[in-house]
Amino acid sequence: MEALTGGPLYQNTMKIVEDAGKLVNLSPNVLERLKYPRRTLVVSVPVRMDDGRVKVFTGYRVQHNQTLGPFKGGIRYHHQVDLSEVAALASLMTFKNSLMNLPLGGAKGGVQVDPNKLSKAELENLTRRFTSEISPFIGPDRDIPAPDVGTDSQTMAWMLDTYSLESGYSQTGVVTGKPVEIGGSLGREAATGLGVIYATEKALEKLNKRISETTIAIQGFGKVGMYAAIEGYAKGAKVVAVSDVSGGLYNERGINIAELARYVKEKKVVKDFPEATHISNEELIEIQADVLAPCALEGVIHAGNAARVKAKIIVEGANGPTTREADEILNSKEVVVVPDILANGGGVVVSYFEWVQDISWLFWTEDEVRNKLREVIYKSFDKVWAFSEQHKVSMRTAAMGTSLLRLERAMKLRGQAW
Repeated sequence: MEALTGGPLYQNTMKIVEDAGKLVNLSPNVLERLKYPRRTLVVSVPVRMDDGRVKVFTGYRVQHNQTLGPFKGGIRYHHQVDLSEVAALASLMTFKNSLMNLPLGGAKGGVQVDPNKLSKAELENLTRRFTSEISPFIGPDRDIPAPDVGTDSQTMAWMLDTYSLESGYSQTGVVTGKPVEIGGSLGREAATGLGVIYATEKALEKLNKRISETTIAIQGFGKVGMYAAIEGYAKGAKVVAVSDVSGGLYNERGINIAELARYVKEKKVVKDFPEATHISNEELIEIQADVLAPCALEGVIHAGNAARVKAKIIVEGANGPTTREADEILNSKEVVVVPDILANGGGVVVSYFEWVQDISWLFWTEDEVRNKLREVIYKSFDKVWAFSEQHKVSMRTAAMGTSLLRLERAMKLRGQAW
């Protein structure tokens, strides 16, 4: 059990659940059930490497809760993936789907591997074998994976093909985040980053500000951060800082994000981009900006740097980027923190849209997807903000409290809470 619950992200998440549960007077039986996933799968993933060797990787799929509907959650390839991290992320998916009012449960998966050290053929072999190992537990009506850190639309295409081959017919609804040509949704690639910007707009609105008059610092320039930067820049925001694994960039007059996106497409990293001062990822957290959007990995805002954060609004594009200790410091400074289960919900919302389109065989335009996403994010934000104002609590506690109340009602109606 220690391997499941011992990680910092898991413990931090459960503490947030406990605090919010007390606030909304959650049934102790519901709270106890939500502390643990329904099913945890650990698999061996043998892969024939290009040199002929067979190397065995460890894979995970954690299915947390399916009260509201089929399990849903991403697959990440990262060298530090472990069971506790995947379990924590699976629980966050449960709470995120509940908050967004989606008919989905929460799951997460991963393989402990550095995808940058594998060739394309090795990645395909890894993905197909991992899919085969977890295939008895996934499916369009059971559990629908999606891309996450270290995976992309090509990964999902391989998963779809492997699952369909074993099933005997094409099942496009088994995964989301696929290429459009094989059942993917228009607007899916930018969805999480766009959702971050929609959440930013709402937070600014509550403070009587406009995004076109705002400076933003974005940590991470991957699938989330890059699109958050692109969408924010397109709306007139001044993006003064961005970063990735190679380091960060700062320009108080604003970075030309269109040019940076083209540069990164060619060079793969932001390092050495001209017309910007080079800074570290750590320095970016403390940059002078109206909005800070951490869009990389968890725990980047912590007790050691939270007091030096200058932004008045933090919008969590990543999962768990702020530790509990940092939250307390930020709350004392009256920093508005838009929590991960709200701020980065755009990805799963459009994944849900993709799944709906796949199972109905009726596809939407990109404008329809973006408009529907904005409606969901705005509505969820207003609900959380109202809860926060009513109970005089942080946005994080309000988001979790709102999510837990919906889950509790559903669990009681289904007879899952005694």
